[in-house]
Amino acid sequence: MIKRPESGITLSPGVRAFRAGVSAAALAIGVMAGPAFAQTAPPAESIADGQEIAPEQIQDDSDIIVTGTLLRGVAPVGTNVVGVTREDILKSGAASANDLLADVPQVGNFGTVPVGTGSFALPIVRPNIRNLAAAGGSSTLVLLNGHRMVGAGVLQTTVDPSILPPEVIDRVEIVPDGGSAIYGSDAIGGVINFITRSRFNGLAANARYGLADNYQTIDGSLTAGKDWGSGSLLVTYAYAWHDNIQNRDRDYTNADHSGRGGQDFRSQVCSPGNVIDNPLNPLTGVPILFPLPGNIPYAMPGLVRGAVNKCDTNANSDFYPREERHTVFASLTQHLSDHVEFSATAYWSRRDTTTLTQQPGITGLIWGRTLLGQLGPINPYFQAVGTPPFQSFVQSVSISFDDVFGPTVTSKSRFDSYGVTPSFKFDLGHNWQLRTEANFGRSDNLVLDNTINTTAATNALAGTTLATALNPYDLSATNPAVLAAIRDFQNYGHAVQELAEARFVLDGSLARLPGGDIRLAIGGEYHYENLQSQISQSPRGDLSNSIRSFSSRNVKSAFAELLIPIFGADNAVPGLRQLNLSGSIRHDDYSDQGGSTNPKVGVTWKPVDQLTIRGNYGTSFHAPSLADTTSTSDSRAQILLFSPFRAGGSPTSDLARPTIILAGGNPALKPETANTWSAGFDWKPTIAPGLVVSATYYNVNFKDAIQVPPLTSPILYSNPGYSSFYILNPTLQQSLAAVGNLPLNGAPSIQSLYALGAPYVLIDARRNNIGAIKVSGIDFNVNYLRPTGFGSVNLGVSGTYTLSRKNQAVKGDPFSDELKNGTGRLALVANAGGTISDFTAQAKLNYRQGYPILGLVNQSRIGSFTTVDLFFSYALPDKGALKGTMLTLNVDNVFDRDPPFSDTLAGYANGSTLGRLVSIGLRKKF
Repeated sequence: MIKRPESGITLSPGVRAFRAGVSAAALAIGVMAGPAFAQTAPPAESIADGQEIAPEQIQDDSDIIVTGTLLRGVAPVGTNVVGVTREDILKSGAASANDLLADVPQVGNFGTVPVGTGSFALPIVRPNIRNLAAAGGSSTLVLLNGHRMVGAGVLQTTVDPSILPPEVIDRVEIVPDGGSAIYGSDAIGGVINFITRSRFNGLAANARYGLADNYQTIDGSLTAGKDWGSGSLLVTYAYAWHDNIQNRDRDYTNADHSGRGGQDFRSQVCSPGNVIDNPLNPLTGVPILFPLPGNIPYAMPGLVRGAVNKCDTNANSDFYPREERHTVFASLTQHLSDHVEFSATAYWSRRDTTTLTQQPGITGLIWGRTLLGQLGPINPYFQAVGTPPFQSFVQSVSISFDDVFGPTVTSKSRFDSYGVTPSFKFDLGHNWQLRTEANFGRSDNLVLDNTINTTAATNALAGTTLATALNPYDLSATNPAVLAAIRDFQNYGHAVQELAEARFVLDGSLARLPGGDIRLAIGGEYHYENLQSQISQSPRGDLSNSIRSFSSRNVKSAFAELLIPIFGADNAVPGLRQLNLSGSIRHDDYSDQGGSTNPKVGVTWKPVDQLTIRGNYGTSFHAPSLADTTSTSDSRAQILLFSPFRAGGSPTSDLARPTIILAGGNPALKPETANTWSAGFDWKPTIAPGLVVSATYYNVNFKDAIQVPPLTSPILYSNPGYSSFYILNPTLQQSLAAVGNLPLNGAPSIQSLYALGAPYVLIDARRNNIGAIKVSGIDFNVNYLRPTGFGSVNLGVSGTYTLSRKNQAVKGDPFSDELKNGTGRLALVANAGGTISDFTAQAKLNYRQGYPILGLVNQSRIGSFTTVDLFFSYALPDKGALKGTMLTLNVDNVFDRDPPFSDTLAGYANGSTLGRLVSIGLRKKF
C-alpha cells in the first residue's frame, strides 16, 4: 500500500465549482433516468438479457460521428481511418489499451511491451503515431469518445491509455493524419479515439490467467447493464494484475555480450567492490601522486592485485515492473423527449506500479596519511596496498551497497484519475442537430523513487572519524548511523492535473445539390487545464525543501467544417460516381501561447463504384505542455564543480572549472508545427466479394520540435548550430541574469562561484525548439473476409513502409537520414483465421524490419523481429448453465523468439516481448 504524504496540492476554486456542477447534473439525470423518462421517449426494440446492443441498433448511420470529422453520418473526406474492432480486441488478448495499440504498426510502440519508467520523469507510456518527438506532451492526440482526457504523470501531461481496460472499449479509430483543424493541439502525428461500449442488457463476467517464464498475469471484469427502451445504463468494473520480470529472468538482457561477439558491459561498481590505487588525474592523464606507480587495480575482498570484480547491474532491475489496476466505467443514455437525448460517461482508475532496480553504488576517492603530510581528508578505514615506499595513499573505490542494503531498491508509483462527461443532443429539425458537452477530469500522480544519497556516501568516504567515515572495504563495519543516512533517500514526485471543458457543435444541411446535401458544422470550445507539482530529492518523508509549482492555461476555440458533394448517387456519371470536397478550419487562442489557426482540405473521388481515391492537406500544431514551461518543478540552475567537455582551443585546466546548467522548463517555447498531406485509395473489387485493398501515401514535415541540447556530448561545442545555447567564461552579470529566480542546486549562490574564479561555461540545457523531422511512407491494408458453408475465413495484412525519414538535430544543420541509422522501414501484421460453427481460430504474424546502426563497436545492423500469436475460442452449447459461456486461449510469441541482439548495455533492440505467454480465459453472459 502506498501512503500518500501530505503535499498541500488542492483543487483550484474554479475547477471545484465546475466539477461540482458537472457532478450534480450527472447525478440528477442518473437519479431521474427511469420509468418517468421512459414514458416520453420513442418506442425502442426490446433487448434480450445478456445481449450486446450493436451500434446500428442504437442509432442509424446518420447519427454516427466518425473520428476526423465534425459531421454526422459521413466518413472524413480524403482521410484514411485505421480501425480496431471489438472482435479484434477480444482476439488480441490485450490487458490494457496500451497493449492494444502495440498491435498497430503505425503506432511507435508496435511490437514492444509498453512500459514506463520507475522515475517521475517518464512513468506514462504515450502512444506516438509516426514516432514524432513532443517532450512532456504528445504529438499524438488521444481521445475518449471524441473528447480529451486528463493528462497523467509528474513531468508529463500525456494521456495514460492504460486507464481503459479492453472490456469497456467497443472499437478504436485511428486517423494517422494531422488533425488540428478539427481537434486543436497535439494532433500532428494523428488521432487515436477510444470509443466505449454504451448499451448492454444483463450481466457479463470475464476472467483470464496468463503464464510465461517467471511471470504470471490475471485480469477480469464484471459488466452489468440495463436497457429500458428509452435509455440504458452500463457499469463495468475491471481488474488487472501482473507480476514483474527481472532482467536476470531473460538471457538476452545479460550485460556481458562477449559470448555473442559483442562487448562486456558489466560494471565494476560491485559488491565486493574494486580499488584503483593512485588513479589517474582526469585533467593531466597521469597518476594523482606522480611519479609513484599508478592506476593499479585491486579486487575486494583481500585487495588482490591485478584482479577486477565485474557485475551485471542490469540483472536485478525490472525488465517489466509489477502492476495492479482497478477501473470503474459507467455509461448512461436517456431520451428526454422525441428531440432531446442526454448521455454521460464516467470513469475512475487506479494503477499501482512497483519497480525493482539494482542497488546503486558509488565511485569516489579515499585518502590515507602520507609521508608528505595530509593531501586529502584522511579516512580512518584506509588500507594501503603495495609495498613501501610504493604505496600511494590515495585510491579510487567502486562499491555497491548490495551487502548491507540488499540487491535491489523498490520504487512505487500510484496513478489515480477520473473523468465525467455529460452531454446533450438536440434535434432541431430539417437535419440540424446541436450537441453540447461538458468534460471534467482529474489525475493524482505519485512517484516514490527510492535510491541512495550519493552526496552522503561521497561525504562519508571523506569522513575523518570512525563515527562519520564509510568503510569501503567492509561496509558492515561502518557506523550504522552513516549507513542509514546513505540509505534513507528518495526522489519524490507528486502532481495533480485537472481538465475542464465546455463545447458545442451545430451541424446540418445548408442546401441541396445534385450530388447531395451541402453539410456545415460550426462550434466553439473552452478548455482549461492546470498542473500542480511537487518534487523533492531528500530523506524519505522529508518534503521541507521540496520544489512546488503551479501552472495553468485556458484555450478559447472556434471551428467549422464544410462538405460539398459535387457528384453523388443522383447525378453520377461514368468516371464521377462520387466527388466530395471538404474544408475545415480551427482557431485556438491560448492564454499563454497566443493564437494558432489551422486549416485542412480534403477530396474523395470515386471514378467507379468499387474504387475510392482520396487525399488531404492540412497544418497542425502541438502547444508546449504545462510540463515544459518554466513553472514546472524541475526548472532549476544546476552547478557542476567541473566541466564535462571543453571547447576547441580551451586549455585542459578548464575542465576543472565550474559549469552552470539551466535545466527544465522554458518560458520561450513556442508550438511545434507540421504540414501534413496524404493521398490514397480503397478498392473493393466486385469480382472478389469480401476483399478490401487500401494504400495511403503520407508526408509529414514536423518543425520546431521540443528537445534538449546535447549537454553530455562534445558536439555542443563543435556544432555551430548550438552556439546560442552556451556562453564561455560568462560574467557574473550574465550568470545572474540567466539564472534569475530559478532554484539553485550545487552551490550556495552564483556569487560564491566567482569568489575563486569565474565558471567555465553557462549552458542553456532547457527544453527548446531546436529540431525538425521529415517523414514519408505508405500505409497499406489488404483484408479478405469470406463467409463459407461452415462459418467464415479471413486473411489480412496491414502495415506501414517508411520511404524517407530525415532528422535535423538543430536549426541550420543538414538533415540526416535516419533510415541509415536506427530506423527500420517496414512494420506489418499478417493474420489468417476462420470460424467453424462455434469454434474460432486465428494466427497472427508481427514483423519489424531490421535496420543499419552506427556507433557500435562490433555491430553494424540490428536484426528484424518476428513473432507469431495464436487465438482460439469456443462457445459452449447454448443451454442450461453453460448458456452464454465462451472459452478462450491466447498464445503470444508461440516460438518464444527473443528480440534482436544489440551490442549495448540493454542487450536488445527493435522490439521487446514477455516471452511465450499462454493465457486461458472464460467469458460468461447471464
